[in-house]
Amino acid sequence: MGDSLMDGVTSIMLLPDDCLCFIFNFLDCRTDRESFGLTCHRWLNIQNLNRRSLQFPCSFGIVGPSSLSQSCTDINSFHLYRILARFQHLEYLSLSGCIEILDSTLSYLKPYGSKLQTLCLDCCFKISDYGISLVGDGCPFLTTISLYRCSITDTGLEALANACLALRHVNLAYCPCISDSGLRALSQGCRELQAVKISNCRGVSGVGLRGCSSTLVYIDAECCYLEPEGIMSIVSGGGLKFLNIAGLSCSNFRNGLEAIGNGFAARLKILNLRMCRSVTNASIVAIAKGCPQLQEWNLALCHEVRVLGWASIGSNCHNLKKLHVNRCRNLCHQGLQALRDGCKELSVLYMSRNSRISDTALELFKLYRCNVEIKAEEVMSIGPNWDSIDYDEST
Repeated sequence: MGDSLMDGVTSIMLLPDDCLCFIFNFLDCRTDRESFGLTCHRWLNIQNLNRRSLQFPCSFGIVGPSSLSQSCTDINSFHLYRILARFQHLEYLSLSGCIEILDSTLSYLKPYGSKLQTLCLDCCFKISDYGISLVGDGCPFLTTISLYRCSITDTGLEALANACLALRHVNLAYCPCISDSGLRALSQGCRELQAVKISNCRGVSGVGLRGCSSTLVYIDAECCYLEPEGIMSIVSGGGLKFLNIAGLSCSNFRNGLEAIGNGFAARLKILNLRMCRSVTNASIVAIAKGCPQLQEWNLALCHEVRVLGWASIGSNCHNLKKLHVNRCRNLCHQGLQALRDGCKELSVLYMSRNSRISDTALELFKLYRCNVEIKAEEVMSIGPNWDSIDYDEST
């Protein structure tokens, strides 16, 4: 019996497919994963069936094993067809930066894209509303789509919202043809929506988000022409945790930001008001009182915030850990003292040199609050990545 065992042939090629799949999924190195399929046709098929993520070298934010090795500056319809036919179980696909992709190219998503959950089309300048409608037809289970700088209108966004009801993350930054009408279709049709980026969408006032779902926790609306009614609409869902409206510069806005503190944004943790030059004390007081969970607040270049506003932050923001006050012209030694005596959880104060704050006032702050780190750097962007924020409803 021993001789018969010795005569037996032992080879990894005798392993069943499920064992080989298990081995393939433990390969972290891109080179190893690509080399796996070079062994034989059987192993190549296993590699194809187990690939879940794919992006091209011209895609933004390339991550190791999910990218292809060849150049793709001229990826066209034929290439995409071959790729989708080969990898039929993809859940993540990034075509970002593939500027030659046409609407018709996306028709191949219908037979092969039914399992896609994430699709990135950033800077695909030739994609129009028709292409987005094809995405809706071919990817009914899509949860994340990024359309940064795409030439789509409300028509395409409405088609997408009607077809992909499970959408959670939508990036529409720098889509100039989007308006509140498209946002309304998105927020009303996709009731699991969690994160929306509409920064630099100049046709958006915010009212399209009125009545949004409580699942919506992340909104990036930097440099949008928001209106007071739009601010009320943005917070109307009641679940917001991150809000970026930096660059709001409407001269007639004044106290319009008070809506943030009316109770609907009580769960807000991160607020970016950088360069909101017209925000007043009244708005600051309302927000400080109405957003008790606030942990980071960027008020850099908010010139109209005065002693009353700083005092309210000190008195009410008990959970504030990071505060940005760079180049705030009306932050004086009294305002700094109010922050010093309050904000007991403060750990970082971003503050550049201020002519209205004496060296004595600054040294007193350091003496009384030695646990607070003062940083002179000015941070342009705060908060988590749009697709990795904490969605735990219990917090």
